[in-house]
Amino acid sequence: MIGDLLAGLRFSVDPVDLAAHAYDGSYRSGMPEAVVWPRSTDDVAAVLKRAWAAGVPVFPRGAGTGLAGGSVPDGGIAMVLMGLGAAPVIDAENAQAEAGAGITTAALQAAAATHGFLFPPDPSSAAMSTLGGNVATGAGGPRSFKYGTMKDYLLGLEAVMADGTVITTGGRTTKNSTGYDLTRLLTGSEGTLAVVTSVRVRLVPMPPEQRTLAGVFSDLRTAGEALVELARQRGPAALELMDQLSLRIVESVHGWGLPVQAAAVLIVEIDGWPEEVGPAAQRAEAVLRAFGADVLRPEGRGSAIWRARKAISAAIARVKPTKVSEDVCVPRSAVPEMLTRIADIAKRNDLILPVFGHAGDGNLHPNIVCDRRDADEMARVEKAVGELFEAALALGGTLSGEHGVGTMKAPYLAAATGAGTEAAMRAIKQAWDAKGILNPGKVLGGPRGRYHG
Repeated sequence: MIGDLLAGLRFSVDPVDLAAHAYDGSYRSGMPEAVVWPRSTDDVAAVLKRAWAAGVPVFPRGAGTGLAGGSVPDGGIAMVLMGLGAAPVIDAENAQAEAGAGITTAALQAAAATHGFLFPPDPSSAAMSTLGGNVATGAGGPRSFKYGTMKDYLLGLEAVMADGTVITTGGRTTKNSTGYDLTRLLTGSEGTLAVVTSVRVRLVPMPPEQRTLAGVFSDLRTAGEALVELARQRGPAALELMDQLSLRIVESVHGWGLPVQAAAVLIVEIDGWPEEVGPAAQRAEAVLRAFGADVLRPEGRGSAIWRARKAISAAIARVKPTKVSEDVCVPRSAVPEMLTRIADIAKRNDLILPVFGHAGDGNLHPNIVCDRRDADEMARVEKAVGELFEAALALGGTLSGEHGVGTMKAPYLAAATGAGTEAAMRAIKQAWDAKGILNPGKVLGGPRGRYHG
């Protein structure tokens, strides 16, 4: 049946291809019945029209780098969108770019840089993750502290609805108040409302100068308190945190000479005009020293400390077979208390739980390394995850800053949003996808207690 449904398109039902697209960057997995590789918007529309008529679920995916189970299939069709690779077209006069949803974030950044522009969203997976995936999760990255996340750069989208209808949202103007803001609605919808095929974004001028400082702290909570003060300063483009366990894990893998004796390191990146960057760096250094930190002056994104920040996630994955990657977000003022609560949760549940993240945004990435084959350990993991979410919500925060809900956080959605808001989301899903064929089970679905499933 699946073969007939996808006739004329590039697809496979080979068990090797199915297995290769059964997972994402989380530890969740689920086998599709077929994999299809559309090469155009027309191909995407054809898949969805046929799937809609037959009632077959479709699971859109880019590079599969997501960390919340958002692109994991459960039967049906895994639709791989990396073939939608229209090269970036830079409109320098209007400081905009348009590109296919299947290109990588890094490819757009490189194209923009040749014209003297910066595309600020910079997830750690930028070299692999696709623009469509970044839209689906509302991706951010270190520079989001100053520049904002993916949603702040989207001017318009081309997308295909569940029944195969092609729509365009937004446009080429920087201001647009015509009708509902469907661009924002689709941003962060994780492929549950429509499949994004093309993206139009705004760009910003490349800052002429960039400088990095690193504060080495002997106390984790103090690092959080320093971060709150740094966030009040003019100048920082990024405020990143790594705790001791993160530093030690990366050092054990790479041997870059990291300050593993530190309880935490804060990375402060400052950019702008030269006459602004110098004074901003002096102010930031004064804050770091006032909170008792030793100050390093690494040479930008190529330095060991920045490479360590980018390498954390992969290094952690080598400690144990399973990695549960969370990204709770709290108000910046609550970061010191959230760090304290995370440490208590790790100790109470006897778990290896390094913490890092875009702390200037209040976005922390507690990662739990474990072995899903150990039922007792996974029961403690599930308990700890619930406690992490409860702590974040109690401090005025939320479940996810940039990874999305996927399946991993879906059981906690109502607690985070309120029952009325969740019901409103379900009504939107019903209006856009009445048959429920687009990425079913994600965001709004999924039973509690599946962390060891």
